[in-house]
Amino acid sequence: MGLEAGSLILSVAMAVAAGLVGCFAVMRRLTLAADAISHVALPGIGIALVLRTQPMAGALAMLLIGTTLIWALESHTKMPTETIVGVVFSVALAIGSMTTSGEQLVEALFGGAGSLTTWEFALGMVGAGVVIAFILEARNRLIVALVSPEIAMTSGINVSRLNLVYLLTFALTVALGLRYLGVLLMGSLIIIPAATAKRLARDLNGMLVISVIVAVASTLLGTYAAGRFHGETGPFIITVAGVLFLLSLLA
Repeated sequence: MGLEAGSLILSVAMAVAAGLVGCFAVMRRLTLAADAISHVALPGIGIALVLRTQPMAGALAMLLIGTTLIWALESHTKMPTETIVGVVFSVALAIGSMTTSGEQLVEALFGGAGSLTTWEFALGMVGAGVVIAFILEARNRLIVALVSPEIAMTSGINVSRLNLVYLLTFALTVALGLRYLGVLLMGSLIIIPAATAKRLARDLNGMLVISVIVAVASTLLGTYAAGRFHGETGPFIITVAGVLFLLSLLA
């Protein structure tokens, strides 16, 4: 399999994961917080560049640390998730801006196809598989915990642990898409397809399916358009997703 084909397959797997994760982000009213969480990756990228190691590894590590910190603060302070994410986002953005500069900062913010190694493809596919498997397996528990945490607890669901695993899954999904969309745009691919699906679907399963279709279609059409017009993939992918959302308003 060629590198170009592998990159396309991985981008589709990333889109499927983003479509599934985004549905619960929209239902949990994490629309703005979702975009902010993706910025937590920026200092990880900067530190990795300073240490001359793999930027995506640094991004994933910082995302996992950041989301765990958000979960811990939310659990202990009872502050709204949006407030905590806003604080963490601001600090992460400041640190990231100090540790990256020039072309490195632009690529981190907007992404770029770049070269894909065999190991990156394998790890990316495993990560996407983990995200997809978790959402499909835990979707009913996530809904019960969202509707009524009290009922969830009486049903034997550990709501706190479930929320932590979901946030870590969200962080992993963001890391999967940083190569193609960058820090600024990855949150958009998680939110826009899910918002489109919410407009069109009649039940949870329909919302999941429609969100995945919109995310994959946006990724494929955006990648094609980027190649046709010799531009970066991220802005084209999000533009397509935005157009599909606007079309859903007519339905």
